[in-house]
Amino acid sequence: MSAALGLKAKPIATEPADDDSDISALINRLTAEVNQIAVDKTKAIQQITNQMKMLALNALIESSRAGAQGAGFAVVAQEVRGVGQQVETIARELETQLTKRTGDLVASIDRMSQRSRGERMVDLSLNAIELIDRNLYERTCDVRWWATDSAVVDCAASPSAAAVSHASQRLGVILGAYTVYLDLWLCDLDGNVIANGRADRFRVVGQNVAHTKWFREARTLRSGDDYVAGDVENQPLLGNAQVATYCASVRAGGQANGAPIGVLAIHFDWEAQARAIVQGVRVGDSDKARVLLVDSNLRVIAASDGQGILSERISISLNGQRSGFYHDRTGALVAFHATPGYETYRGLGWYGVIVCGA
Repeated sequence: MSAALGLKAKPIATEPADDDSDISALINRLTAEVNQIAVDKTKAIQQITNQMKMLALNALIESSRAGAQGAGFAVVAQEVRGVGQQVETIARELETQLTKRTGDLVASIDRMSQRSRGERMVDLSLNAIELIDRNLYERTCDVRWWATDSAVVDCAASPSAAAVSHASQRLGVILGAYTVYLDLWLCDLDGNVIANGRADRFRVVGQNVAHTKWFREARTLRSGDDYVAGDVENQPLLGNAQVATYCASVRAGGQANGAPIGVLAIHFDWEAQARAIVQGVRVGDSDKARVLLVDSNLRVIAASDGQGILSERISISLNGQRSGFYHDRTGALVAFHATPGYETYRGLGWYGVIVCGA
């Protein structure tokens, strides 16, 4: 069941958003063309009125030379000159008003386009974090289920050599089917690892993990129905691999209300699985986007460019919001969405984040 639910993200379709972008670009282009036509035509009108004014001036000069015989023509020339001035004034007003209106339209379309792009990036951020949530919900189901396995329960109750061998074999079989895990550890209540699924690869039996946050929390779980979901970390005992560790308590008789007798810890192979998510988000090449998953402290836990994982903390202006977008001081678009959780997995306060270059 869960083996088929590894973090291989389906590409998130963006065709409708691309269509919106194309339409906005088309409207922008047509508006610019209308504006240019208006400017060109008003300039042509101004040239014609200038010619009319020159003709009227020449007519006045000639009428004055003609004396009394040219008086009537002078009146007509003066009227032509006045009409030319009126047409010129109207042309200028038309140019000013059209330029302002088309400029306002272009600005409005640009704002709409930016908003559409921002909302699209927020949706993609949500899709990325939702894919993680749904997958990690399966991890919580896995650990609670496997903690009731008879081989695991028997080994935790009485860790004889035969029981340890059987439990390790059983954990190895699970790992063969569930390829999203690096290793599974069975620990006693003192934090000693007493069995693991990949003993030939990771020699962790005998190591003590009582100091880890996930073990301390698992030690205090109230029932077999509860679980611990750990933040992403480098695990030294697994070659410093990036893992997300999930724990459940092993209880007497495999019963949810039985007395605690051990802790089962499963180590999710975070790096490879999370990379599939962030690199599977289909942002356009023109977006120059960096897709991120960050934890509750805004520490980068996955990045589409592979940079800064578990070492970089980013600055996001959340302003008390669970989702949104804005442009930072460099002009880059920043979109984010908080984890919504899934079923009984409440999430750990993580965010999906997309940063698009200016």
